[in-house]
Amino acid sequence: MELSTLARVTTGITLLTCVLAVAGVHSYAAGRAQRQALVDRLTAAGHVPGTGRRRRFPGLDRRLRRTRLGKKLELRLAATGLDVTPGEFFVYMLAAVTGLWLIGQAALAPFFGPLAGGLGIAVAVQFLNWQRQKRIEKFINQLPELARILANATQAGLALRTAVSMAAEELEAPAGEELGKVAAQLAVGASMDEALGELADRLPSRELVVLVTTLVLSNRAGGQVVSALRNLTETLDERKETRREIRTQLSQVNMTSYAVPVLGVGSLLLMNGVKDGALERMTGSPAGQAAVLVAFALYAVGFVLIRRLSRIDV
Repeated sequence: MELSTLARVTTGITLLTCVLAVAGVHSYAAGRAQRQALVDRLTAAGHVPGTGRRRRFPGLDRRLRRTRLGKKLELRLAATGLDVTPGEFFVYMLAAVTGLWLIGQAALAPFFGPLAGGLGIAVAVQFLNWQRQKRIEKFINQLPELARILANATQAGLALRTAVSMAAEELEAPAGEELGKVAAQLAVGASMDEALGELADRLPSRELVVLVTTLVLSNRAGGQVVSALRNLTETLDERKETRREIRTQLSQVNMTSYAVPVLGVGSLLLMNGVKDGALERMTGSPAGQAAVLVAFALYAVGFVLIRRLSRIDV
């Protein structure tokens, strides 16, 4: 009797284990299918969860994102479209600053080491601004085609949310990527005003503000969005040509603004090349250091003034 009871208990435990194993496998398969469906949905909306590239410095990146500087840097990198985390960018910038510090100290004089390091930080910030402005310019050039796609989609009877998703699939980067983010936000319950407002904050421009305002007002009041988008498409095409002409006319002035500080640094290298150790002797006294700082400040002021004078808002 005892052996028979033990056999029945063992059989019952075995059957229960098999049932739990089958249930676990079924739950795992269902969860994996749901995850794959979510990945496919986000990918179709323009969000690719992973690029396949292994992220570097994850610990530093997590700590940096908690700070105010890290949050600002993350927003700036998102606006540039670069596939770089704040931690990676910080490490790369730190390496560039260290390298420029050592090069300036060895090639010129010890006094120029900190100046070269500060120049590295300024170049990194300017690089982000340049990448952001480049992405904005490219997005502005795609706005006429974007408005045309939205007008055709709404004229065909599609909702504005569907039209945005369609434009995200048809347009190339950066418009396709940015509209993919908008479509993903709309898919998880965000309002049209919030999603388009964040788009205007990421890529600020007058043209985009006009388009966003038109879409938001049409979505709220239910006005004639097709005719408004048609008129906006023509206006954006004209502004695109005007901006291209102005950029061509001011290309020489922009090159002059960059040539001014380059000539200043070149004159220092020439001076040190003509007479070895001249910069070290010059910066060995407070008067010489003050003269160098004043000269660099004047070059920076000249660069800023030339850029400001050549800026024409259309």
